[in-house]
Amino acid sequence: MTRPAVTVMDAHCALCARGAAWIARNDHSQEFLIVPMQTELGRTLLMQHGLDPDDPTSWLYLEQGQAYTSSDAIIHAGQKLGGKWRLLTGMRIIPRSVRDALYRMVARNRYRWFGQGDMCSMPDPDVKQRLFK
Repeated sequence: MTRPAVTVMDAHCALCARGAAWIARNDHSQEFLIVPMQTELGRTLLMQHGLDPDDPTSWLYLEQGQAYTSSDAIIHAGQKLGGKWRLLTGMRIIPRSVRDALYRMVARNRYRWFGQGDMCSMPDPDVKQRLFK
């Protein structure tokens, strides 16, 4: 049995909630778990991987014992989802420093640009099935 892919993301962010819904819609093999960063487990996972659980730019993706953050997390999540989402690997042609700077800019402004939400109370049953609190 393979270990699930785990994403640790902000449960209070509307953009992250859309990301969770995107994962749920495209995870046909049901291999992803979504852990809100506000939970004890989420905070612990972030700290174990050198990330600040209070930093709005923190997003963690774990797959087969490997940890990825920022734009690398997006690329690896796309690879795991497969199909057309593997095209996200094309982002690698952009230098990581540029990709991560863009990622941090969006992450720092996500509440202002996309609003707040509550991923944990989303009515989407596919998202609820993947939430691990």
